[in-house]
Amino acid sequence: MKNLPNLRRMAAAGLAVMLSLAVAACFVMPGKFAASLDLRKDGTFTYTYKGEMLVIGLTKFAEIAMAPKKPAPFVAEPCYKDDEETERDCTKAELAQQKADYDAKQQKKAAKDVEDLELFKKMFGGIDPNDPKAAEEIAVRMRGQHGWKSVVYKGNGTYEVDIAISGRLDHDFTFPTIERMPGVTAFLVANRRANGEVRIDSPLMQAAALTTPMGNAAQTVMQSKMPAGDIPDFPMANGTFTLTTDGVILANNTEKGAKAVPTGKQLTWVVSGHNPISPYALIGLGN
Repeated sequence: MKNLPNLRRMAAAGLAVMLSLAVAACFVMPGKFAASLDLRKDGTFTYTYKGEMLVIGLTKFAEIAMAPKKPAPFVAEPCYKDDEETERDCTKAELAQQKADYDAKQQKKAAKDVEDLELFKKMFGGIDPNDPKAAEEIAVRMRGQHGWKSVVYKGNGTYEVDIAISGRLDHDFTFPTIERMPGVTAFLVANRRANGEVRIDSPLMQAAALTTPMGNAAQTVMQSKMPAGDIPDFPMANGTFTLTTDGVILANNTEKGAKAVPTGKQLTWVVSGHNPISPYALIGLGN
């Protein structure tokens, strides 16, 4: 009878695809951090973020997951008699066809790898993540943005940043954005409604608080590629987000609710692997 497919190999291949997509969709994630948003009822605000910011495509984790794989050597598949169960010797023509099919598949895969890298570079703002200069190129872009006071690259895709952005919330606000990198998913989004309300969400925080950047699926991929002890460390999200306002707190999902402070009321969320909460609040501002 024909050999059944190796299910584990198929599962690992599928998870590798998932990981590649996740890397492309979530380029930047928080590490250890302290973030705050001070929002006044007249619409003025100051957002700060101090700590680690992780560029996933530069980590050892991503390097292993996305590294080109050496093709398995050609091994002829068994041939069968008309009953499709009894094995027989393959003819020279059949072996030649199998080898031709194998070569064509490898060529197609090589072309696809090149295509995927080019797409990844476009998502990465034209930067090749395999280039040793990539980390500094991204740091230069970060330093050139308004409010990014300090950017230091620490290795393994990790940047130590100090950011403070002030303005008036008469439009939506998203953080972070990085020049020419459209694949960044927001740590924080503040949507200004026509009725004066502001909805505040943190889309990435819940995913970032998982054990690995892409969760258990990514861990499974790594374990299928190497012994567990050789899996590279990946900094996890571990920090706080504090919202202070003199507006009206209409809704929130903090554990302890608002507390009074000299400048109004304050909400605090702890984001970590032990507390995977995606912060949410609805604030009413003045007219």
